[in-house]
Amino acid sequence: MNNTYVGITQKQFQDFTALPVEGAFQMINLLKFKDKVEETGTTGAEAYAQYMNAILPFFQNTKAKVVYQGKPLFGLIGPEDTVEWDKILIVSYESKQEFIGMITKEGYPAEMRSRALADSRLILCTEK
Repeated sequence: MNNTYVGITQKQFQDFTALPVEGAFQMINLLKFKDKVEETGTTGAEAYAQYMNAILPFFQNTKAKVVYQGKPLFGLIGPEDTVEWDKILIVSYESKQEFIGMITKEGYPAEMRSRALADSRLILCTEK
């Protein structure tokens, strides 16, 4: 069975909050969009763009910054003749507390993200 991941589990959230992360960090988003989002009649890419527009105020309040976004074209290492992800997004956050505050703030549209995606990965990175 092929596992897919579109949201944070309670255990992952608890593990993340316990992780000792000091200062700024980046989140790498590997995104695979749904062909069609039944609830909205849009493509997953269109629905994700709507999610990105909806989270702009949350980004501004936490000083989060998109430092890279792009479309993968070709894999040099990995499965041949396939690119597994539709988009790669790297977002920089000033602190773990800011990130947690953002995703737990009332009105944060996490369901919009989940609805747009067939699969995803969210990977925490630091420069150290």
